[in-house]
Amino acid sequence: MTKGAMLYEGKAKQVFETDRPGEVIVRFKDDATAFNAQKRGNVDLKGEMNNAITTLIFEYLNDKGIPTHFIKKLDEREQLVKKVSIIPLEMVVRNYSAGSMAQRLGVDEGIKSPVTIFDICYKRDDLGDPLINDHHAVFLGAATYGELDEMYDLTSDINDILIELFDRMNIILVDFKIELGKTADGQIVLADEISPDTCRLWDKDTMKKLDKDRFRRDLGEVTEAYVEIYERLKKVLNK
Repeated sequence: MTKGAMLYEGKAKQVFETDRPGEVIVRFKDDATAFNAQKRGNVDLKGEMNNAITTLIFEYLNDKGIPTHFIKKLDEREQLVKKVSIIPLEMVVRNYSAGSMAQRLGVDEGIKSPVTIFDICYKRDDLGDPLINDHHAVFLGAATYGELDEMYDLTSDINDILIELFDRMNIILVDFKIELGKTADGQIVLADEISPDTCRLWDKDTMKKLDKDRFRRDLGEVTEAYVEIYERLKKVLNK
């Protein structure tokens, strides 16, 4: 396999073409951003940890029957994935109140929701990734109602699996966001990453934040938190 030209560079990753039809390489960077890239920085080992964590989680989800774009890990920072067309909607799952939802609703953080809360955000950096509803998504041509139903079902299944997995790690899965994409044959699959960059993860005993909020809120020990998640994940998966 030959690594080709860079096709895309985002805030946390780069995507490169390969000589294999329908396959690309994703490279994880140490760059860190928050508040729609208004805050920028660099976190030691972040790219390596997010690649390693995403690899273990995507392999686990694949084994549980969740369709993903993941093929294999290539090295410390790169993985081979199926080339997909990213659906321009972030699927956000909230099991507890935190972050923007707590601020928006004027409630304290850490309240367990009696229901799973699903939000969708329109992926437009220039608009601040606004919160939208299903009708907006259809109006924008981002998805059909049928595709949204499939996306919600897939996201719900992922949430159920991750809650159980993180519980075994003595971690509360507070909330997370995922991106979904379409393969060449139109299948909707999980893409992007699942990592402390995209999840809020709190230790069940101490409530210590072990995710990107340590960067967002200047809490320190950012690298240590990512390494902690990786080590706990390896332990419960016997890797």
